Amino acid sequence: MGSLSIWHWIVVIAVVLLLFGRGKISDLMGDVAQGIKSFKKGLQDDEKTAEKSEPVKSIDHNATAGTAPNRTDVGSKAV
Repeated sequence: MGSLSIWHWIVVIAVVLLLFGRGKISDLMGDVAQGIKSFKKGLQDDEKTAEKSEPVKSIDHNATAGTAPNRTDVGSKAV
């Protein structure tokens, strides 16, 4: 009783075909295929943009230290 026989599957398929019809099922499968294709295309586009990304910019601390004015009031509490 736990397993389904071939007759159970035939009845299930017949009910599905009656409810949805052959045209709707094929349209649905076509939409699923288009969704998968656009998903794969999106993944490829993401990989292309990742390759074209700009290099990481870093700050040279030695170059900016000499040009900054010396502040003597840092950390003091001026009221």
